[in-house]
Amino acid sequence: MKRGHLPLSINALRGAAAFALLSIHSAQGASPKWLTARDEEARALVAKMTLAEKVGQMTQPDWKALKDRKDVGGLFLGSLLCGGSSDPDSGNTLKDWTGVYEEAQKQSLGTRLAIPLVFGIDAVHGNNNVLGAVVFPHNVGLGCTRDPELIERIGEVTAEETRATGIQWTFAPCVTVPRDIRWGRTYEGFSEDPAVAAMLGQAEVRGLQGDRLAGRGNVLACAKHFVGDGGTAYQSSAGSGLLDQGDTRVDEATLRSIHMTGYPATIDAGVGSIMPSYSSWNGVKCTGSRKLLTDILKNELGFEGFVISDYNAIDQLVAPSVDESLLASNNASGQVAASDYKKCVELAINAGVDMVMVTDKYREYIRLLQELVAEGKVPVSRIDDAVTRILRVKLAMGMMDNDASNMADPALVAKFGSEAHREVAREAVRRSLVLLKNEGGVLPISREAKRIHVTGRGADDLGMQCGGWTVDWQGKRGAVTPGGTTILEAIRSAAGKDTKITHSADGTGAAGADVAVVVVGEVPYAEMDGDREDLSLAKEDTAAISEAKAAGVPVVVVLLSGRPLVLGSSADRADSLLAAWLPGSEGAGVADVLFGDHKPTGKLSFTWPQSMAQVPVGHGKTPQGSPLFPLGFGLSY
Repeated sequence: MKRGHLPLSINALRGAAAFALLSIHSAQGASPKWLTARDEEARALVAKMTLAEKVGQMTQPDWKALKDRKDVGGLFLGSLLCGGSSDPDSGNTLKDWTGVYEEAQKQSLGTRLAIPLVFGIDAVHGNNNVLGAVVFPHNVGLGCTRDPELIERIGEVTAEETRATGIQWTFAPCVTVPRDIRWGRTYEGFSEDPAVAAMLGQAEVRGLQGDRLAGRGNVLACAKHFVGDGGTAYQSSAGSGLLDQGDTRVDEATLRSIHMTGYPATIDAGVGSIMPSYSSWNGVKCTGSRKLLTDILKNELGFEGFVISDYNAIDQLVAPSVDESLLASNNASGQVAASDYKKCVELAINAGVDMVMVTDKYREYIRLLQELVAEGKVPVSRIDDAVTRILRVKLAMGMMDNDASNMADPALVAKFGSEAHREVAREAVRRSLVLLKNEGGVLPISREAKRIHVTGRGADDLGMQCGGWTVDWQGKRGAVTPGGTTILEAIRSAAGKDTKITHSADGTGAAGADVAVVVVGEVPYAEMDGDREDLSLAKEDTAAISEAKAAGVPVVVVLLSGRPLVLGSSADRADSLLAAWLPGSEGAGVADVLFGDHKPTGKLSFTWPQSMAQVPVGHGKTPQGSPLFPLGFGLSY
């Protein structure tokens, strides 16, 4: 644990204390003083800047969407990002990513004021965009560890592997509190318990940013998505999903006690950026809500970093057919109907957005924002506040120090994908596993076994282990990245020297084996593509389990999923059930537990329903009867 930070405990946050924490935090202040220590320099620099230079700092296009690469310097861009599948043209290796970063940074450093750009990426479970990086378990699994020290170490490794490319900003941690597991982003949340989300989100910020953010191996963190993204009502989404980017319909007390708890915690840890949610609160888009972004986040909670909008999120403030009665009831929150993009820009900036993730509309956005200032619709004071916040963070990061190189550090390249980093991920895997059932003591598997049959479509599929946000935005099946180990490979490596390992994908071939290990679950997805009406185990998975059971051998089912699944009769057919979540690249962590080298210690971060009639669940409660496994459940050997 880093000195100078007091970690939050679950007991300090749970229940009514979670709501009280917001009031305590508000009264005491917010971000650590080092974040504002160089404000005099920031204000002096703002005073030298033209309006064009200021607006440039407030602009973040996607690198792949640039009309001309020279726009980086020509428009004084303050930031760039590469979106979920926005890889370098030359390839997807460490060298390719470093080349993109350094090309862009050199242009920024060649401008009149030589203000470096901050480059953002979704390194959400390791530097998961780059081939060969260590891929950690997604947050749904890490929540089962309840271990802030481990999460902090994961943040440190992620930071080092990200900075190895030169990139200095990740859009993490996600401190959402998912309340409906049909949501496709459930796996991005640590838990349905707000206390767990706050405790582990704070730890991840400490790991990513370090003590003072300025270390060569640290990155800028971004707490997201403010606020209520995990509480959207079913079928409230205006897009292609059922819940994603929908409407959170709760009163303010509920919003604060459940969905806001992670933000005081991450602000106390010094998080330098926060991202508003695509979603709405009672009909008002968070990206356009002055009440949320300015009155609560900045003024009440004391957030002193900068607010970055989500990918093209300000476009959603266009609502020409909005219900007039709804509109009138939400004017106090700063939301009005926008019928054109210029109005979207005005709404977002005046609400409190400091930097806009504008992707391909960046030239139009820059022109329109300058027009709005000239027309008096966006005050110069709002522009100056936004730019001061951005420069404050860049100064705190050490980017404008006299000895700052702002290029990739070759010393970090040797650590990228290293065995030491993979060992941290392997530990994270085994600590996140939750043993749900173990009849007859089938687990751990004896190394004296003569034959172990490994089957199921997930047994030899690294992409299924890693899930979404792995190399591609949606992830993909198969050998998604080099350097990883599938569960089948891990079992082969860990088994006794005289044990024969056989394999099939469909459950066949188990007859005569000492035990069958059936690896099943969800195929990769991300965001709205993961919204589901039915969370039942896929037919091919239930068939594989049934086939193995029919062979008359003990059956161990390993579940790969981004949320609890409805298991039906498969739960009865399995002698042992092990929830592995989306463990990432280090399948050896699963084998560590299967063979008893380490006992399972994980406890469920989400309530596990018996049927879809019990969905949504929330904080251990189900609509109909007892769940299959309650929040916090987990067996051991």
